[in-house]
Amino acid sequence: MNHTSPQPKPLTGWRLLVPRGGPWGDGVAATIRRSGGTPVIAPLINFAPSTDQATLEQSLADLADGAFDWLTVTSATTVDVLYAYRAKIPATTKIAAVGETTAAALNAVGYKVDLVPERDNSAAGMAEQMIAAEPEPRQVLTLRSEIAKPVLTRMLVEAGHHVRSVVAYRTVGVPASEKVVEDVRSGRINAILITSGSVADQVREQFEVIPDTTIIAAIGPRTAKDAKRAGLLVDVIAEVQSVEALLDAVSRFPIPNPADEYAP
Repeated sequence: MNHTSPQPKPLTGWRLLVPRGGPWGDGVAATIRRSGGTPVIAPLINFAPSTDQATLEQSLADLADGAFDWLTVTSATTVDVLYAYRAKIPATTKIAAVGETTAAALNAVGYKVDLVPERDNSAAGMAEQMIAAEPEPRQVLTLRSEIAKPVLTRMLVEAGHHVRSVVAYRTVGVPASEKVVEDVRSGRINAILITSGSVADQVREQFEVIPDTTIIAAIGPRTAKDAKRAGLLVDVIAEVQSVEALLDAVSRFPIPNPADEYAP
């Protein structure tokens, strides 16, 4: 009989920094392990409550009561907020997610997604697709971060929809542990996943030394642009905006510093 040795998994020997925790981070870590890699979960960003919590709580109560035809979600962090508030979204309310990462985060906590922009994973791309799908005026709740530009709200209002735009959170940095900082500095972490502009800013700020050999992987063109603006050298951009595509892109590189794996 002919015994062929099993193919090594695509991320065997890789150690990857996962920059977000919560259900999303756990899901990414599980995907990395299935591919043979070692995930290092180091949440670099978290959300702080909106400065206007009363408005957010009222809006989530109205959402549960079926006041809105659509809910728009423009980041995985917004999903963390919905999850933290145990927000109830009735079956009559459709959910639009800005991209695959946000859609995956919604699915991970049990919300179903009705619309993801086919081409342009941006607020403008999402607004265009919603406007095309809804010729009649609709009630829309847009949850956004404190720093988000109101592009989505403006476009939907101009198209005749009724929009309640609510600040759901502020993004704050979370300091990485000394061990993670040292593992990045020494090159023990082979790749850093950049999943948003906020993550890119924290990576630049918190890791003063990132070896040239470390792969900086961005989940999409917009994130890559934000990362470059933050001063990071991006090595690879996922072909589609999904974690699977991001990990696949990383796995095509030769693993940096493989000999260092067992160094003290």
